[in-house]
This record gives sequence, structure tokens and C-alpha cells, in this order.
Amino acid sequence: MSIIDKFNQRAEAVNSLLCVGLDSNVNRLPEAFLAEEHPQFAFNKHIIELTHAYVAAYKPNIAFYEAQGEKGWHALRLTMQYLRDNYPDIFTICDAKRGDIGSTSEAYVQAIFDNLGFDAVTLQPYLGYDALEPFLKREDKGCIVLCRTSNSGSGEFQDLEVNGKPLWMTVAETIASDWNALDNCMLVVGATYPAEMKQVRDCIGDMTLLVPGIGAQGGNVEQTVTAGINQHGKGLIINSSRGIIFSEDPAKAAAELRDAINLYR
Repeated sequence: MSIIDKFNQRAEAVNSLLCVGLDSNVNRLPEAFLAEEHPQFAFNKHIIELTHAYVAAYKPNIAFYEAQGEKGWHALRLTMQYLRDNYPDIFTICDAKRGDIGSTSEAYVQAIFDNLGFDAVTLQPYLGYDALEPFLKREDKGCIVLCRTSNSGSGEFQDLEVNGKPLWMTVAETIASDWNALDNCMLVVGATYPAEMKQVRDCIGDMTLLVPGIGAQGGNVEQTVTAGINQHGKGLIINSSRGIIFSEDPAKAAAELRDAINLYR
């Protein structure tokens, strides 16, 4: 079974393409969790228990844990151990946007895949193939490469023309045709750019897209699903972070977004 099959099987089991981003910013945690020994882990456990029935993936952004130093790293480790022990079929993504010279990437691989045990990691392709090779050669893990990101300033470089096409399209073509030899690659394409998402889908076939930008960033669910779904009714990992974990009712928010996505599949 490929690592992408793990996501697809979970998606089928719970009829969901939803990913919840565990971006547990300590400054936004309810006071009740701040009294815990490990506030971020306690909050994550709470969110997981409320939402797991509706999700196919969880995606912690590593920055919110690194910012807390040793305590944050330990909270992330505890979160991953909790998921492995209780919900081992749920796909896990480390949102770290790594990519550096080979020896440094080898260390990142050890930290994210072998130490923390994530199924997949987000990566940036700017340094080229050799920088990501330590990740790409791990057939048992997923490599989710930035392509067309959801932030408003993404076009500053991503829209630059390279051989008559925008750079983001060159990235999509290169990953799909050259870097995905082990069938373990995915792409990040933001929900805030549905027209570009459709072009990427037409280019890459059935490859899976991680889609940020739904919720707080204003991405539209209908446009996202219509533009990005593949021929099998999958191919999308649609993430929402703040819009779910800091809502008044995370379970309801997760269920409603799951159902909204399914409405257009």
C-alpha cells in the first residue's frame, strides 16, 4: 500500500476529504488548557476527540510548537503518539515547508518521519531535486510540494513566466513527470486560486492536492471541489485550521465542512 493509499482508505472509511490543522497557538488556547502540564497537547487531544469522526487527516503546523521550545516539541511528540495509539488510520501531515541541501534534509527526514512519525511533510522546491531527494526516496512517506500557495503575495515569484508559463505550472509539471517516480508526491495548491487549481489538475492527472485557504483565508468550497477533484472523487486534502479548532463548536464546524465538501464531490 502506498502512503497516498492510506489517505484514500481513510477518506473512504469516513466519507471525508477534510483535514484539520492543529495550529495550536498558545496565545489563543482557552484558559482551561493553560493550567495543564502540556497545554498544546491537552488542547490537541480535545480537538481530536471532538473531530476525528469527520476527518481524514490532521496537519499540525510545526511553527506553533517550535515557538514553545522544548515544551512545544514534547507536545507535538505527545500528539503524534496519541494519534498513532488511538487513530492509526488517520493521515498525518507535518506542515514544515522544509527543503535544504542534502545533509540538512537528511536531518529533517530523521526528525519528521523517523522521530515524530508523520506520514507526510510539506516541502518547498526552490533548491531543486537534490535538496528534496532525501524526502523523495522515502517510498513509505508523502512529499507535499508547494506549488500555488494560498497567501495573497504568492504571485510575487510563483506567477513569473518560465518558458512561457507561470512558475507554479512548471513546478506542477516537474513534480508530476520527474519527481514522482515512487508515487509518493502531492502538491500544495491554495483554495484561493481555483482557476489555477483547475489548470494544475488538468496537468497532473489524479495526483493528490493539499488545499489550504478554506475558512479564515476565504477559499470557496464549491469552487475548490469543482476545480480540484479527480476522476475518482478524491485527490483533495482540504484543510481548515483556525475555522475549526478555535470555533465555538469544533465538532459541528468539522461536520459541516465535511458535508459541504461532499455536496460538490
